[in-house]
Amino acid sequence: MAAAGAPGRLRLRLTLLLAVFMSVPAVQAKKSLVKVITDHNWREILEGEWMVEFYAPWCPACQHLQSEWNEFAEWSDDLGVNVAKVDVTEQPGLSGRFIITALPTIYHCKDGEFRKYQGPRMKNDFIDFIDGKKWEAIEPMYSWLRPSSFLMTSMSALFQLSMWIRHCHNYFTEVIGIPVWGSYGIFALITLFSGLALGLILVFVADCVLPSRRYKHQPHCSQKKMSLTKPLKPQDGHFQEEDDETEDDLCSQAKESSSRTFEKAVLKDCGDYLQDSVRKRTMEYTSRADDS
Repeated sequence: MAAAGAPGRLRLRLTLLLAVFMSVPAVQAKKSLVKVITDHNWREILEGEWMVEFYAPWCPACQHLQSEWNEFAEWSDDLGVNVAKVDVTEQPGLSGRFIITALPTIYHCKDGEFRKYQGPRMKNDFIDFIDGKKWEAIEPMYSWLRPSSFLMTSMSALFQLSMWIRHCHNYFTEVIGIPVWGSYGIFALITLFSGLALGLILVFVADCVLPSRRYKHQPHCSQKKMSLTKPLKPQDGHFQEEDDETEDDLCSQAKESSSRTFEKAVLKDCGDYLQDSVRKRTMEYTSRADDS
């Protein structure tokens, strides 16, 4: 009896294994209807029509939406729309690129134009939104706020940098065992030295692009030149200068005349002072002599 029952159990096991292997592709095909968008393939949504959900695994509203979103994805081929999702906990750069401030957030994308979906979150509502082209009544995002713009690319890089800093902080404190204040000190030093290096680079670039002009010092003698310059007189049908002195000679003459005037004024002041001193001393001597 044991020998007779062995072939039956073997057939049962083979049947179960065959059923399992046949069910796995079906489950995988069902899950693949919702495409996963990451930092590497997000540019795919710039072509064609897409409905993209931004969610987080810990969000209760996102968990409640998953069943409706999966059922909506089953209609993607009939509607001619791609249904996708983005896990913001795994893709922080995309959360910054799309300005995700609430969860879940749903975007409609049509040939690079993005619109935020703000209607009910049921399967039939999603179908009506696409089939009835209700998205045409929504104003698209401004060009400078689109995910492919320079501003949003910078925002994505900033979010990625913040996530990298968080990973480094966790590595310093949990793996290496550095105190929290020590980790903050490391980041402070990195920020200080990076700022100094960036400042030097900017100064170097500015000096190369806009070099400073080197002005030669010249004396201000415009008034003297006007007074000393002689007028031009016509001679053989052409105007020629009678005086061949250069501007430097005129300026030197102006300086010499001003210095001589200053010397005369100083000598005059000194002479007046000496005369006053002699007069006072004489008067004092005369008064003393009279008293005696």
